[in-house]
Amino acid sequence: MTGGKAARWVDEDIADVLTNKAVSFIETNKSAPFFLFYSTHDIHEPMVPHPRFRGTSECGWRGDVIHQLDWSIGQLMDALDRNGLTDNTLVIFTSDNGGAIKNTYDDGTNALHGNQPPNGSLRASKGALYEGGHRVPFITRWPGHIPKGSVSGELIGHVDAMASFAGLSNQKLDASAAPDSFNVLSAWLGKKTEVPARDHLVLQGNAPNPLALRVGDWMLIEKGGAKKNAKAPLIELYNLATDLSQSVNVAENEPERTKAMAARLKTIRENRHSR
Repeated sequence: MTGGKAARWVDEDIADVLTNKAVSFIETNKSAPFFLFYSTHDIHEPMVPHPRFRGTSECGWRGDVIHQLDWSIGQLMDALDRNGLTDNTLVIFTSDNGGAIKNTYDDGTNALHGNQPPNGSLRASKGALYEGGHRVPFITRWPGHIPKGSVSGELIGHVDAMASFAGLSNQKLDASAAPDSFNVLSAWLGKKTEVPARDHLVLQGNAPNPLALRVGDWMLIEKGGAKKNAKAPLIELYNLATDLSQSVNVAENEPERTKAMAARLKTIRENRHSR
């Protein structure tokens, strides 16, 4: 915050300010349909919890701001309950990428961050094409529409939000709109279907290339460039049903599957859309 004064903020107060504004929005719009996108800074930087949350996690400030995030979401849920909106509101809680141990600056508690590995047994972390880079929580709540405690194993991606919201609100997407978005509303609502909402998903890391392709339980990952005149990318293949931690590359043992998935990914890249 080296420039200007009017826009300065206090790190410890960010969660309170954002949460209060979100609750105020709900209160103000409770009598009409509304859409609220609540993008919290927790657990992103600055990871500076309010004093009332410090030391509550035993995992340093990174863990403390997760407790702070839990409080913030609780305030929003309470606002829905208090205003009689719970049964008429679809709530989605998710994250934009896999977890990462904070390493950009030391707040004095960094040594404690590893006490709670953010990705468990998943390989790698934020920015990677492995599961640890992109497999995230996706929790939905809509009483009367989503069975309580139900779990869906369907393959979905955040890019599916546009087509799914369009389906929910009976809106028709233009053919050229959201070219990688599928209507996965059935998965959001925990409904069983004979045919999955999507059978594949293209994944991208922190750069345009390389890419990965998920088809069912199989994950193909490019390990080299796919730019013009570049050498053919190296390929890794994993069966997530038996190897969720992606420790065994079976590309050589599955030559036909590897070839077919690589060809499909090439076609998708050339077509510039996956739907």
